[in-house]
Amino acid sequence: MSSATEQQHLAGPLSASVANLCQRLQPQVSARTAAGFREVLRRLSAPLQVAVAGRIKSGKSTLVNALIGRRIAPTDVGECTRLVTRFQYGTVDRVELVFFDGTKQVLPFEVGGMIPADLEVDFDKVSHLEAYLTNAVLRDLTVIDTPGLGSLDLASVKRTELLLGAAKHRKEDGEEVEDDGDDELDDTSRNAVAGAEAVLYVVTQGVRADDQQALAAFTAATASREAGPVNAIAVLNKADTITPESVTGSDGDVWKAATLLAEKQAATLKPRVADVIPVIGLIAESAESGGFTSADADALRLLARLDDAVWETMLISADIFTSWECDVPTGTRVRLLEKLDLFGIRHAVDALRADPDLTAGALRRSLLDASGLAGVRSRLDAVFRARADGIKAAAALASVTALAHASGDPGERQRVHDAIEVLLAKPEAHQLRLLEALTLVTSGAVDMPDDLGEEVLRVGSNADVGEQLGMKGRPHNELAAYALERAGWWRSFASFGATPAQSRVAHVVHRAYFLIWQQLKAQTAS
Repeated sequence: MSSATEQQHLAGPLSASVANLCQRLQPQVSARTAAGFREVLRRLSAPLQVAVAGRIKSGKSTLVNALIGRRIAPTDVGECTRLVTRFQYGTVDRVELVFFDGTKQVLPFEVGGMIPADLEVDFDKVSHLEAYLTNAVLRDLTVIDTPGLGSLDLASVKRTELLLGAAKHRKEDGEEVEDDGDDELDDTSRNAVAGAEAVLYVVTQGVRADDQQALAAFTAATASREAGPVNAIAVLNKADTITPESVTGSDGDVWKAATLLAEKQAATLKPRVADVIPVIGLIAESAESGGFTSADADALRLLARLDDAVWETMLISADIFTSWECDVPTGTRVRLLEKLDLFGIRHAVDALRADPDLTAGALRRSLLDASGLAGVRSRLDAVFRARADGIKAAAALASVTALAHASGDPGERQRVHDAIEVLLAKPEAHQLRLLEALTLVTSGAVDMPDDLGEEVLRVGSNADVGEQLGMKGRPHNELAAYALERAGWWRSFASFGATPAQSRVAHVVHRAYFLIWQQLKAQTAS
């Protein structure tokens, strides 16, 4: 890890600082804690680990396929959908079964290039799957597909809860310990499966209490305190199934209804997630992973020539669409439904009627635009990729703190605590201070007036300066003036109007605004 080559794999300067801290502390701690630090170092040099989680039948695996750009994760119920699967970059495509005892076995792909839905081994001995793919999107992002929460299969739920940090706790002799039940992972498997530093949480039309509980447990496990929207995004999947009439203000438009519902869900899940983004995972998967073919486009062209009255009747239901007599074979229409559902089919036919010369490639791009996948990718870039250094460093520090706490040695705990405080006092580590302040406010550990809490949330959970200031698109000079004004206000509040706890947060926010002002002034000067 100390070599220059390995350092280049770190997400940025904050990760490098935490890596250096771990290296310096290793000789000063117990062998057990040092081993934990080595695991932290390994994770720091790996791509950002993003878990795709949610309830059963929420469309997680379909969305994973869309994000990767390849239909590889099984979407039908089978043994593999009951396992955690890590999709990471590799020079050769391969899938490995990882057993609880640490041994591995290569798993052959199915004819279509997917991971088999069922295994020819003892399922109860399998910990998880590791899939290595040549897809460029995985170079800086490891995507982790998880079994559905809320499943009746308790062993599968436990695997997901362990990954999300949601395993239940119990008391023993007054001490809180993790309850892994009969599904306890050995250290090798636990280290391989664990390590999700961010979560893409998939919801459908209704947000349930256990969705919030799972998000709370995940963010608590990956931040120094119970967390906020730094490392969590929610996706409203199956947006095409929303009935516009059920959403006030939708004006009968499905996508507008989905957008409005996503905004409501964002308010419900706040401050657990940075945002809720509507998406149609099925259309995204078909358009992005090569599932939509020129033959499909040809079939849609024939449908576009149907009489308007006939066409509208066919779109009433899936049964009518597939059983109505027309020039497109029933089997072809069933295949179109499996790939696009009625919403996607209607969108494609409307596009072809507007432009009969549309090529298959252009039609695929139109479907991709209609799926909303671009919005999900954009938020992934803004919330996760742009902030990978801070997210990974914060998660690593949380692990370091937990390892020191678990050692039971007060002297060791103090040495680690002091080293972390020295690191956080450095100017370049201010982003970590800001993330810490954000989690204090969003978790309720520090009580702030609503308007100031909203401001801390805005400044701490956005990467774009305009969004941090709430003035996106405004000229540089206006942004700079506002940043300096707010820096002064927060400094005054820290000194004269705040409680001691609020003052600590206020000093951090003041510093954040001041650094933003410095950054804007430097950009203006250049």
